[in-house]
Amino acid sequence: MKFGIHAGLWMKAWTDDPAPIFKTAAKIGYDGVELSLLGIGLDRADEIRAQAEGCGLELTCSTGLGPEADPTSDDPAVRNNAVAVLTQAIQVTARLGAKGLAGVVAAPWGVFDPANKPARAARSAATLARVDTVLRDEGVTLGIEALNRFEGDLTSTAAETCAIARACGSDHIGVLLDSFHMNIEEKDPPAALRAAGETLVHYHVSDNDRGQPGSGRYDFAADAQALADIGYDKWVVAEMFVMAGHSSSRDLNIWRDIEPDPTVAATNTLVYLKEVFGNVG
Repeated sequence: MKFGIHAGLWMKAWTDDPAPIFKTAAKIGYDGVELSLLGIGLDRADEIRAQAEGCGLELTCSTGLGPEADPTSDDPAVRNNAVAVLTQAIQVTARLGAKGLAGVVAAPWGVFDPANKPARAARSAATLARVDTVLRDEGVTLGIEALNRFEGDLTSTAAETCAIARACGSDHIGVLLDSFHMNIEEKDPPAALRAAGETLVHYHVSDNDRGQPGSGRYDFAADAQALADIGYDKWVVAEMFVMAGHSSSRDLNIWRDIEPDPTVAATNTLVYLKEVFGNVG
């Protein structure tokens, strides 16, 4: 199991230079950093990869699709654009030296059309299946994120998200489950993790307020046991958003400082993750 930290903890904007973040994460002792591709293209990938490797860090990536690249759209041109946007994101991921890309890829963030969920889910799976070849060729795994009801309606639960991933029929597509979203949507998060099984390819942690794991009421020990039960040995990434007043924070409705110091939160989090997830067998 590898422990990572999302660069968004420190970023004021998605286009910020990640080099200082790499140095901080490496000093704390993380295995890697997760980068949002919302501010990264092929033109920056080689430089950023070298910066991370220079700090002894691995990278993993996340992204999100907008309405103009909606895999669920009934417009073939929009679905084709979703394939093109995802293809480029996969290529950037590979150029960064990362093996995983996860995030809001089944449907755009903030788009709601619950009356047509079955048809949208079917179109989403068919669209995502079209990137199977590029995933295979680039050596990248795609994780579909389950989002809480306030951010999307298509993949609110682990079961809904796993159903779309499995319908893709690709060995390179699975799901990302996140404690923050599961805390809202799942009656039993450990049961959701166990039901996901081998479909789980990425796992995010933050506490119920999106802050430092272990500082709130979420039961991470139960999740750790569930991950051990299914043999999960991939990334555990702390995806915390804790500082108000940043453009990236507005995107995620962070209206107050959740933690007083991001670096202190990252340091305490790694100690906690190693204690809770590193000692479960």
